[in-house]
Amino acid sequence: MFFDSWTGLARVLVVGTLAYAALVLLLRTSGKRTLAKLNAFDLVVTVALGSILATVLLTKSVALLEGILAIILLAGLQFGVAWLSVRSPRFDALVKSEPVLLLHQGRFLDRALRAQRVTREDVLAALRGQGLARAEQAAAVVLETEGTLSVVPAERLPEAEPLPGVKRPPAS
Repeated sequence: MFFDSWTGLARVLVVGTLAYAALVLLLRTSGKRTLAKLNAFDLVVTVALGSILATVLLTKSVALLEGILAIILLAGLQFGVAWLSVRSPRFDALVKSEPVLLLHQGRFLDRALRAQRVTREDVLAALRGQGLARAEQAAAVVLETEGTLSVVPAERLPEAEPLPGVKRPPAS
């Protein structure tokens, strides 16, 4: 239970070091986008990379080169999706969500809150995080594509000015 063999421990040390080095090298060469906090697809890739690394470390039936190939495959797929997203608006819309307006000119957009499964308390917490005490002090709160809430203080946006690229749901 606590100790199987010295060979097993040596394998973890050697394979772990090599797999880690391969992962770091791949992430450095594939660019910042591979582990960016941008959308659900990025999260899946990040979790899968960790799972592959753990499997290579702890499963004797998975060879180091198989694990490295799996890591390269995921990074390559991530690169391909990012490349296509930049070049094709249709593909980008397929793999990414769009920002959604949750609060406008101090008024909560209840239909959008329900659709995005965000509570008023979540929005109020985001407001407090930006130093705003009340909803009326915000021109807008937007649920971004990666799940964060962006707050635009009221003094920064004229009342009639729309937020570019933000989907505004029908009035609730």
